[in-house]
Amino acid sequence: MSTGTLDRPETAPDPPEEFTQEVVFEMLSNRRRRYVVYYLLDADGEAELRDLSRTIAAWENDKRPDEVTSTERKRVYNALQQAHLPKMDDAGLVEFDSSRSTVTATDGLSDLRVYLEVVPGDEISWSQYYLLLGLLFVSVTLSATVGVSPFADVPGVTLSAAMALVLAVSGVAHVYHGRQSRLGADERPPSVGE
Repeated sequence: MSTGTLDRPETAPDPPEEFTQEVVFEMLSNRRRRYVVYYLLDADGEAELRDLSRTIAAWENDKRPDEVTSTERKRVYNALQQAHLPKMDDAGLVEFDSSRSTVTATDGLSDLRVYLEVVPGDEISWSQYYLLLGLLFVSVTLSATVGVSPFADVPGVTLSAAMALVLAVSGVAHVYHGRQSRLGADERPPSVGE
């Protein structure tokens, strides 16, 4: 073992292609780490630790960032600097530069977005929903093509417009439902700019 200082390599190793379920659960098991993920996803993937800690302290104390006390900010700052950000850096989610007090999201961080969405056990997933919707559209189109009533009596443009409307309404519902069913949705902080 060398007694000299350990030099960090010029370039950090590439984050893993896929995170194991254990790593994902470990990273998302803590509310402050989830807040870091939310913040970086909303802030184009870069943050200064001072701004990040002030915003997270505001979310935790249900305040605006300019109302956060120095004690509240320092408590979050220290926890992020000493524990959470190094752990996230080791997992390959962020690049934490403690000397510059900056945090940068890796490509792997955006992969966590899918884990923040939850599908309750009694519901079908959106991918299943869209598959069924596609099968319905194909069967309606085939029925109209071969002359099955009542689809044969409806003009093709009207059928196409109806299918497009159903798809658009489904997309709006998907976006709304996705925002409501994220892991920790009851604790989801406001957008960074708010």
